[in-house]
Amino acid sequence: MTTVSEGAEAVEAARSAEAAGRRPRGDVGSVTRTFLAVLWRDVYTTTRRPTAFLLQVIVQPLLLFFVFGKVLGEAGYTRGDFGATLLPGVMALNALLVSLENTAMPLIMDFSWSGEIEDRLLAPLPGELVAVAKMVFGTLCGLFAGLVMAPVGFLVLGGAGWPLTAWPGALLILLLGSATGAGLGLTLGTIVSPDRIGVTFSLVMAPLTFTGSVQYPWSSLGHLRWFQVISAINPLTYVSEGLRAAALPGPPSSIPLWTDALVLLFAMAVTAVIGIRGFMSRALG
Repeated sequence: MTTVSEGAEAVEAARSAEAAGRRPRGDVGSVTRTFLAVLWRDVYTTTRRPTAFLLQVIVQPLLLFFVFGKVLGEAGYTRGDFGATLLPGVMALNALLVSLENTAMPLIMDFSWSGEIEDRLLAPLPGELVAVAKMVFGTLCGLFAGLVMAPVGFLVLGGAGWPLTAWPGALLILLLGSATGAGLGLTLGTIVSPDRIGVTFSLVMAPLTFTGSVQYPWSSLGHLRWFQVISAINPLTYVSEGLRAAALPGPPSSIPLWTDALVLLFAMAVTAVIGIRGFMSRALG
């Protein structure tokens, strides 16, 4: 059976080939085909368990729509236009968290008991691209999770939907938000041990969820300046506000779309670099 040391030797050989100015074990076409094959393996595995994936994607956001959008509204605790604020926030939350989970959890298992990562490291593909394939898969999961919440939200909360002009900006923000979540997942997946999964995810998920401007516009926190600053550090805030900027013609959106996109692009780049370095360090270790 393939060993971890063999996987490390394969990655080291790929890096040596790159340092010498050569493509490791294949030309661009071969590397591209291998990359797509590695990516498809994750996609195929997910399609074989569609029920589990759909439950992960739909259940929690559906409850948020129902409780915050319907129950609290009919009880008089929220205003009539609260659904317009809630929908972009829940779409943002679902996109970022699903991409994070579907990048981090398989990676933690691959590096621990399943050992599947060893086979991928022996593929004719630079080790860094194996990590990128994990990120791309997580991004696709997050993008799907965010988009599927739109019709669900329109159905539960009511409303005529968003104008067509809103969707280019919304798709851009969802893509960047999903990629940022995948970068965070790649980072967590390379530093968290299996016995600390529960504690780590509890420490990460709750702060991300409740400081990400999901249920409220960021501008409404002006009287809580300290919490507004904390929310500004959370990348989820820029996904939520970016979707509001794309979908809503005026208030409650408070951060311009281009600002949200630039912040998410920066966050995606930083988390990707940290995650890929962590992946290579773990693979070689």
